[in-house]
Amino acid sequence: MLKKYKPTSPGRRQMTSVDYSVLTKKEPEKKLIRKLVKKAGRGFMGRITVRHRGGGHKKRYRLIDFKRCDKLNIPAKVFSLEYDPNRSAFIALLNYTDGEKRYIIAPNGLKVGQEIVCQEKAEMKIGNRMFLKNITPGAYVHSIELSPKKGGQLVRAAGSSAQVMAHEGNYTQMKLSSGEIRLVLGNCFATLGQLSNIEHNVVVIGKAGRNRWLGRRPTVRGTAMNPVDHPHGGGEQRQPIGLRKGPKTPWGKPAYGVKTRKKKVSDRLIINRRTKKKKK
Repeated sequence: MLKKYKPTSPGRRQMTSVDYSVLTKKEPEKKLIRKLVKKAGRGFMGRITVRHRGGGHKKRYRLIDFKRCDKLNIPAKVFSLEYDPNRSAFIALLNYTDGEKRYIIAPNGLKVGQEIVCQEKAEMKIGNRMFLKNITPGAYVHSIELSPKKGGQLVRAAGSSAQVMAHEGNYTQMKLSSGEIRLVLGNCFATLGQLSNIEHNVVVIGKAGRNRWLGRRPTVRGTAMNPVDHPHGGGEQRQPIGLRKGPKTPWGKPAYGVKTRKKKVSDRLIINRRTKKKKK
């Protein structure tokens, strides 16, 4: 559910935000938070080292357990559902039967008090984590490992999920949210269900100040700059980019649609590459 506001000002008129009433009202677990030093904006010389970043609200990092394989066959109860300022999805605090507490990224539909487990072969229930080869084709999963016991690397953003297509020998065929179809080793772990906060992508920011709270500074177009500041700068009024080899970054490197992925050994595991979205 999205929360809408009364139009008391132009910024509030279209503004929406996520309804956090589904979350548990509590402070984060003290043992599972760390100080987070900001690494964006200006460096020690006072020069901008990372563009369009800086300021924003102070955050504390939550330690997330992306592996869960060292808690094999130990059931855990969902103690609370919480907000995490460092990621788009919600997180869940688990209480294991051996007394340990850990955070995981919460799937959509996970309830407080629900019992979940990580096993090689577990019940097909949201929040359970198991080997890909033991998951029924057609099921939706997230937090997928690329190498056994390395921890979830794929599908970790709010509302995202991947679909198990088929099992082929030692590999499982997966369809990712980008449209890419690839093979992943069957003895890699994945968690059942779609990730929480599924309406994250339709939130309307509403005003510039809200972006500043998130640590996002203003972005100036290259064509609006002077020639000394950007390869696209200069000219009278609005001018085309005017470069034979297309748009460039401020440092003269090609931009927009240039392939950056180098040839990797894992390319052989990609069956269908993701398709480009057509421009309207």
